[in-house]
Order: sequence, then structure tokens, then C-alpha cells
Amino acid sequence: MQSKGFIRVLAVLLALVCVFYLSFSFVTSSIEDDAAAYAAKVDNNPESQKYKDAYKLYLDSVGHEKVYLGYTYNEAREKQIGLGLDLKGGMNVTLQISVPDILRTLSKENPDPKFNEAIALAEKSQNKDFVGTFCAEYKRLSPNGSLAQIFRSIERVNPGDSNEAVEQILKEEVNAMVDNSYNTLRTRIDRFGVVAPNIKKMERDGQILLELPGIKEPERVRKLLQGSANLEFYETYTLEELQQAFAQLSDSYAAGAAASDEKEAVADSANVAAADTALVAKADTTGAEKAAPAAAVKTLASMLWANGGVGGPAVGLTSVQDTAAVNNILRSALAKQLLPTNLKCAWSVKAVDDKGRYFQLVALKTQNGKPRLGGDVVDDASSEYDQMQGGYTVNMSMNNEGSRRWAQITQENIGKQVAIVLDDQVYSFPTVNTVIEGGRSQITGNFTVEEANDLANVLKSGKMAAKVNIVSESVIGPSLGQQAISSGLWSFIIALVLLMLYMISFYGFAPAMVANCCLILNLFFTLGILASFQAVLTLSGIAGMVLSLGMAVDANVLIFERTKEELRAGKNVKSALADGYKNAFSAIFDSNLTSVITAIILLVYGTGLIKGFATTLLISLICSFFTAVFISRLAFEWMLKKKRFEKLTFTTKISDNFLRNPKINFLGHTKITNIIIAAVCVVILVSFFTRGLNRGIDFSGGRNYIVQFDHDVNTADIQEELAPLFPESSLSVITIDNDSKVRISTNYKIADQGENIDEEVMQILYKGLQPELNGMKYEDFNVSNESVGVVQTEKVGPSIADDMTQGAIWAVMFSLIAIALYILLRFRDLSFSMGALASLAFTSFVMIGFYSLFWGILPFSMEIDQSFIAAILTIIGYAINDTVVVFDRVREMIHLYPKQDRREVINHSLNSTLTRTIMTSSTTALVLLIMFLFGGETLRSFTFAMLLGVIVGTLTTIYVATPLAYTMQRRKIAKQAAKAAAARK
Repeated sequence: MQSKGFIRVLAVLLALVCVFYLSFSFVTSSIEDDAAAYAAKVDNNPESQKYKDAYKLYLDSVGHEKVYLGYTYNEAREKQIGLGLDLKGGMNVTLQISVPDILRTLSKENPDPKFNEAIALAEKSQNKDFVGTFCAEYKRLSPNGSLAQIFRSIERVNPGDSNEAVEQILKEEVNAMVDNSYNTLRTRIDRFGVVAPNIKKMERDGQILLELPGIKEPERVRKLLQGSANLEFYETYTLEELQQAFAQLSDSYAAGAAASDEKEAVADSANVAAADTALVAKADTTGAEKAAPAAAVKTLASMLWANGGVGGPAVGLTSVQDTAAVNNILRSALAKQLLPTNLKCAWSVKAVDDKGRYFQLVALKTQNGKPRLGGDVVDDASSEYDQMQGGYTVNMSMNNEGSRRWAQITQENIGKQVAIVLDDQVYSFPTVNTVIEGGRSQITGNFTVEEANDLANVLKSGKMAAKVNIVSESVIGPSLGQQAISSGLWSFIIALVLLMLYMISFYGFAPAMVANCCLILNLFFTLGILASFQAVLTLSGIAGMVLSLGMAVDANVLIFERTKEELRAGKNVKSALADGYKNAFSAIFDSNLTSVITAIILLVYGTGLIKGFATTLLISLICSFFTAVFISRLAFEWMLKKKRFEKLTFTTKISDNFLRNPKINFLGHTKITNIIIAAVCVVILVSFFTRGLNRGIDFSGGRNYIVQFDHDVNTADIQEELAPLFPESSLSVITIDNDSKVRISTNYKIADQGENIDEEVMQILYKGLQPELNGMKYEDFNVSNESVGVVQTEKVGPSIADDMTQGAIWAVMFSLIAIALYILLRFRDLSFSMGALASLAFTSFVMIGFYSLFWGILPFSMEIDQSFIAAILTIIGYAINDTVVVFDRVREMIHLYPKQDRREVINHSLNSTLTRTIMTSSTTALVLLIMFLFGGETLRSFTFAMLLGVIVGTLTTIYVATPLAYTMQRRKIAKQAAKAAAARK
């Protein structure tokens, strides 16, 4: 072998690099063990706040200390190979910064109907480039319209600027605001105390991805992320000043004006804040929605009481069920006529009673529709315990401009109340006793320590540039993470051991141990390279490594089978090995390259779980090629220097006569197989039209909840209990792992953007499952550290689902086209390319059809989701390997025997590669079967699809790809013969 020295040096250097990067994982693990021991001395309960605080304190104290090779602990932690959320638990969130809101803000809420229609149309299009789509729609709606006039308040926009120039400025302004939101979110997360969070901007305009390990309070995180931090200070009205106006409104509305006024009602922020959504979500939303139409019957006076808890700017108390009805009245045209024009009403953030039933309506005084002072003057905020009143408060300090204006406001309002409002909810309205200088102010509200800390965090991090919506999320409880680690590890170990024994039994101890050592070295290199990229190890990544074990064996099998052929031809071991490696190289290279193509496409179009799988698979493929082709060759050359290895046969008693010189007439079965293929196509097409596909939430949008009970449950009973609570929506309940764990899927209110919709759906789920929960409290039911209750949640919004659907279609198409083009370039024969394309397309068609036929019948999830598409793409890359090996042998045989009948050449090629086909397929199928049985429910559908694909892909190589290539070549030969005959005449 050429360049032995270079291969040795490269292998040693790569090993050293891997050892270096993997060593950081051991160092950080040791320090974290020390932190756990320190925290245990403070409190033995790992779930207690004292334990967590002590653990974090220890790690913070050593964060900047040099602990290993001149690296600090924080630097070492960044270089370790961490665990993904599916292995350690946590929260994965995709946020959408509202680009429409940003454009409206930049336009100063321009009322131009064409402008607003263009925004609405751009929102419907779901295009990734929102600004570009908006500008195109505006140009279509208003060909002579000027975007420069719409956005004239932007300093960079000049009156004479073209629409194209304004479009570029808008994109830059939007990117700047998204960057601002990105930085604001990063600051909030850092101050929240998440260890090793990951936050990055996505390709779509305004989308940000966050991965937050170890999160056990998802609702708290949702509020932290979605809070806009719009802090405002208002002067206030008193109840006495407004009592007569409210009484007149109540009487007039009840007298008969309600019916006409409700039609004219619009959302007017000058009259009432849009805070009713937050309040309604705290109660049964169905009840609140029913309350609104009752406004014509119920008077305002009957819903807005003036008893305890009323006084100063608090003009009344309302039950949470009536807040929507009160808001409707306050939004009405009649209210605009009777109430002061500078009045703005907002609800208190907390209820006045312990049960959360009654909220205060606070009367705020605006100046031209704006607050007296904005929150942008606040430069610091902190929480502290209030010894006098109990509970926690939030202290704020202002900049110089804010301090000056705050002193003026307090001077003008001595003896009156000034309301502190955050995100349109009133936190407090303290009475001003004296002039406050120095810019100091305080928010009270009997907060818990967590509420006070989060509020201070939000205020310090600043105001968001626009509204933030959670468009997809996944929350995995720690107990589920531990199960994933256990199942992933066991599937990995069992697959590795059985694969090694399989190779030994078929090729003998010495050759098999070379291949097995290459497998272990492949794993070592893969983990080391992942660590060097600071990648995280996920369950899907483990699946990629386990799968790569089966695929890595393919190269060794090709080499060993070729070497056996040379030995049977009478060559000695050394010559046979040299020729075996030489003859197998092209097939190994082609098959690995086609797999790399599909892995790259998965990497480009996949997200989350799929990206982790593709990354690991891609690295492992490259490492397996290096170890199988080069490292194993060095090992054999070293072995052959020793006499005891001169008689290597690469066979055992089991494999010696296995498929030796088979003479199966594969092409003779073409008619029968074509009938079977046609029948399969008809059955699948009928299933598509009658049963359809069971689309997962990745492609349809919706929510998944995995719920663990402490006893066996009946899915049909649960479905019956939940169905009335989720009206006009899809609902499915299936068993996961065992009869005590179920997955509940629904698309109920998935398109709604309310801040508290997720909490509302969780409350409804809790209510519906009450008969099975044995008195469990809601706080224990939600994703927590317990082994019972909701252990995982997942949400995919409609826009993300559309993106995933489109991405999946393009990924499969690009993969098929890319491989077909590669085969065409590599073999320079259209028949080979078309045969490969037909084989892969039919394999994909059968996989999808099988899932259409058997979903709801087989005892596991058979959804068409991202993992299923990943399985199809992986099979496309895998199945082509077999096709390439056969076509490579056909090409070789044609070169050696150009005058031999093409039918005999192809049959001989299929027979000569049959052992390799069976060996590779069986080893891969063995690995997949182990993953299917032991890899856990998360990977079950994926591994089943892969297992199905391996079987179908192997058969289609023999009965679709090769017969089609033969048919096209036969016609080509016949045409050439006819031309030659015509030329001779």
C-alpha cells in the first residue's frame, strides 16, 4: 500500500486530537461530582432549592479557575461532549419574533389599507423572507404606492427612495431588531441560571432557537421568554372621578345600545388594555367566552363591584369569568362617548383573593394615548424581601433623564397614586407621599422569590423589539432522559457485541477481530470529532452511531468477499488481500459517497433530532471509510509478516460453502416480480385514497403529551374522557412502551397565539385525566422531576409544520436527483442511473405505503413525521450501496467479457455479489432489530422504518434496478446492432 507512513501519522494525530477533546468530558465530570458532594453537605435532597443553589455556587466559584492544561472550568465545559435534551431532560423552544409587528412599529402604525393588507397576505404566505414577500404584495396591490411614504419615520429613508431601496433598509432594520431581541433573550436566559444553554438565530425571518438543559418549570420559562418588558408609569383617576360616568355607561348599555354597539366595537388600546387574555387563561376559558355575549343582559354595574379591594384608581372588582364581557363594554362606541378620552383601563396582575377569582380594574390616565413615563429609563432592577409587609418586592433605579422626570411626576402627584404597569397589567399603584429623587422606585405585589427574580431579570434585560410567540417547543422530563440513556446505551452495547460475534462466526477470528477493532476505532474517532466540534450527544446521535456500525461492516464485507474470490483463484494470502482491497475500493468509495450525500441533505433540511442523527452519521461514515480501507490494511500487512497468519482463509465451517458459486436466474423471474410490484402499487394507492397517512405534528401542527400513570390505563377510555374537552380538533391517544404510559396528541387551538394558551391546554388535559390521576395536584402533574404525570411535551405550530413539510419534500427529491446524477456521472450510462432512481423511488413508495396500510394496527406509532423522512433519506443512501456494488460488478464484467451475452453478465454479477448482499443486509438488519427492541419508544418507529427499508431496498436492487438497467441496455444494444446492420448494407 502506498503512503503507509502518512496513514500512520494521520491515524496517530487523529487519535491524539480525539484523546485531547474527550479528556475535557472526564475533567468536567470530576468537577461536577465535587460540586454534587459539596451541595449534598448543604442539603441531601438534589431537588431542593438549597442543593441547587449550593451546586451552582460551587461551579460558579471554580468557573474562572484553571483546572486542566491551562483551561478554566468554564472553558473546559465548553469543550466537553455534552448530553442533549433527550438524554438529560430540558426544554427546546423555537420563538418567532413578530416581523409584522416590527413593520407596523417602523411605520408608526400607518393606517394605509394597502399596507395592512400586504402584511396580512405576507403572513398567510408563510414565506421565510417575510419582508421580501410583504414588499412584493404591496407592489402588487399598489403599483404606484411608495414605501418611502409608509416608512418615512425611519431616519435612513428619504422621500424619493425607490421601493427596492426601502426594502433593503427594512430588511436591515428588521435584522437589527431581531438581533436586539436575540440579545435580550440571551441576557434573560443567562440571568435565569440555566447551565450551558444554546441559543441561535434560524433561517426564517425572526425565528430564534433555544435549548435549555435541565429545565423543570416550563411555564415559568414561557413567561420569561414571551414577556415583552413594556414597563410604563401612569398617573391615575380615582373611583370618585369616574363613578358617575361608569354608572351612566352601565345604564345606557343595558337600556338597549348594546346590540348596535357590539357591532362597532374595535380593539382600542386607548380604552382598555388587551390583558383579558391573560386573565381568562387563569380560569376555564370556555366559561369566559360564554360570558362575553351575556354583556347585553348583565349590566356593567352588576359585573364591576365597588366593595372590598376598591378605592383610589381601582374602580371595581370583577370575577375572572366576567372580564371578557367587561372588556367588550369598555371597547364599545358608547364607552368612547361617555368615558374620558384619556382613560385607559387595565387589570391587576394578581387576584385580590387567595383563590384567584377576582381582579381589580384600574383607571389609568394617558397623555395623548401614552404613559407619563416609559420603562426605557430603568437601568437596573433587583429583588429583595420586604420585612414590613412580607413577600418580595422589585427595586428599580433610573438613568439621569428618568430620575429627573420621575421627580417631576412624584412632585405633581403627592397624595395621589401612580400606577406601575408591565405588559398592560397593573403590578401596583402606590400613593406618592413625597417627591422621590435619585430615580428610585419599587414594584410591590407580594411576589414569591421566583416571581420577583424573574420580574427583575425581565426589566434589566430590556424591552423586546416586538411580540414573541412560541411556535414549537419540546419539554422532556429528567426521568424520561434517564430512560433514554439506559435504552440507548443497552442497544449500543448489545448491537456491538452481536455484530462482533457475527463477524467472527462468518470470517474467522483473526480477520473478524481486525474488522471489530476498526469498528471500535471508528466509534472512538466519531466521539472525538463530535467533542472537537463541541457537539452534544443525543439519542438520535446514538442511533446514528449504532446504525453506522452495521453500515461500517459493509466495507469489510466487500474486502473480505473479494479476497475470498482471489484465494479461490489460487493466489496466496498477501496477493489476494492486495487485489481484494484494490477491487473493492471503487464500490466502497461510491457507496460511502452516496451515503454522505444523503447525510448532508439531512443536515441541511433536518432540524433538532434529525440534525443530530445526520451529524453523527456523516462523521461516522467518514471515519468508517478511513478505518475500514486504510487502518485495516495496515493491520493485515503487519499480521502477514508473522508466519501464523499466512494461512488465513477468511472462512469458517459455517461460511465455507455458503452460497459458493450460486447460479440463480434472477432476470428469469422478471415477469413474476413485475406482477407482484404492480399489485403492491395498486394496494398502496388504494390505501392512500381510503386510509391516507397518519401525519405527525411535525407536518400537521399540534401538541403531544406523554403521560405516565401509576397504573395501567385504557386508551379508549381516555380518548372518550378527553374528546368533549377538545372540541373541533383532532385527538389521538396511543400506548407508549407499556400500558401505564400514553401519548396524547391534539391540534386544539394550535393556531392561537395567546400567551397562556399552552397553560390552558395543559389545564384542560389535567381536568380530563382526573379519573386516572388518583388526586394528583396540578403542579405535580405538569412536567417535573416525578416519574408520574406529564413526562414530555411537544408543540409544533402551523408555520413550523409547513416549513417541515416543504423541507421534507425537497429533501427527498434532492436526495433522489443527486444520487441519480452521481450514478450517471460515475458509470457514464443512463441505464444504471435510471435503474438506481427507479429502485430508490419504489423503496420510498413502499415504505410510505406500508405506514399507510398499517397505522393504527401495529402496536406502536406509525406517524409520518421528521424521523420517518430521516429514515427514508437514510435508506436512500443505504440502499444505493447495494445497487452500486452490483452495478460496479456489472461494469467490471462487461470490461472483462465485452462479447458475453448481457443477460448472463448481469445474472453472474448478481450471483457473485449475493453473499455480500446478504451479509451486509443481515448485519444492518440485526443492528436495527436490536435498536427496535431495546432502543426505547422514541426510536421505535424510526428503526422499524429503517428495518423495512433495508429489506425492501435489498429486494428492489435485485428485482427493480437491475432488470430496468438490463432492459435499457438490451434495447441500446439492439439499436446499435440494427444501425451496424444497416451500415453494412
